[in-house]
Amino acid sequence: MTDHVIETDGLRKEFRRVRGGKHVAVDDLALAVPRGGVHGFLGPNGSGKTTTIRMLLGLSRPTAGSMRLLGEEVPRRLPAVMDRVGAIVEEPKFLPTFTGRRNLSLLGRSIGVPRSRVDEVLSEVGLEGRDGDRYRTYSLGMRQRLAIAAALLKSPDVLILDEPTNGLDPAGIRDIRQLVRDLGASGVTVLLSSHILAEVQQVCDSATIIGNGRVLSSGSVEELVGRETAPGVRVRVSEPERARHLLEDAGLAVTPDGTRLYVECVQDPARITQVLAEAGLFVSELVPDRADLEQVFLRLTGGEGLPPSGRTDEKDRP
Repeated sequence: MTDHVIETDGLRKEFRRVRGGKHVAVDDLALAVPRGGVHGFLGPNGSGKTTTIRMLLGLSRPTAGSMRLLGEEVPRRLPAVMDRVGAIVEEPKFLPTFTGRRNLSLLGRSIGVPRSRVDEVLSEVGLEGRDGDRYRTYSLGMRQRLAIAAALLKSPDVLILDEPTNGLDPAGIRDIRQLVRDLGASGVTVLLSSHILAEVQQVCDSATIIGNGRVLSSGSVEELVGRETAPGVRVRVSEPERARHLLEDAGLAVTPDGTRLYVECVQDPARITQVLAEAGLFVSELVPDRADLEQVFLRLTGGEGLPPSGRTDEKDRP
């Protein structure tokens, strides 16, 4: 049994431009999603994330390359594994005048799951007590939870979510994040495509960062962040100017940073406290400038940022 539930090799997708020529949305993509937990799929707008997901689900045909989902070659063997895969790629279509429960019951009947499964997924996504309300009265966060409930009806081994917190308020984002964490901890492998860097760092166990349709880096979130060398330490002291001269005399590179000092390339922060203490100065604050996923992302993508809000909806068509 492979350790990866999703694998692509040399995956390529080209679109024809209206005025001639080709647009390459995915270029030689090698993606490997480990079994279990939550895997983030991160990249700038138009980097090929949604196109890759659509190819994995048989909604778009690749130009070249191979894909495997739960060990089966797709799209050729997709019917063999679709009962084990749940996905939300585009906004689900529910009947607005029907209740949340009735929408799920109709869907469950169409795919042959028992009625008891509807109760289970409603509980899983936290919609008990609101399942009797009409869908049109649901908030955006409730609609997203109902969509996830629908994707869970089949008890999937793999759940693919494309921007699940898009457009939600802070409370809704918090609820969906917790739900995704719980699903990953329960044994479901979740592939989470997101443009929110903090979301990936808070929720995901591992991640793949892509740009221009290619993998730029992949691994556990801890590994990705750890590859960035923390550039320095921020220090607060009662006499910053005197402290700066003392540290510079000790061979350290120091830059004033408001009411603090920024000391570059410090391997051992204890050296700072030692130099200052020997001169009778005592540190009131010493904070390592740790790398985060945003720094990793910006370095890998050459500073190409992600939108602070709004859907990263990359149809990748010119």
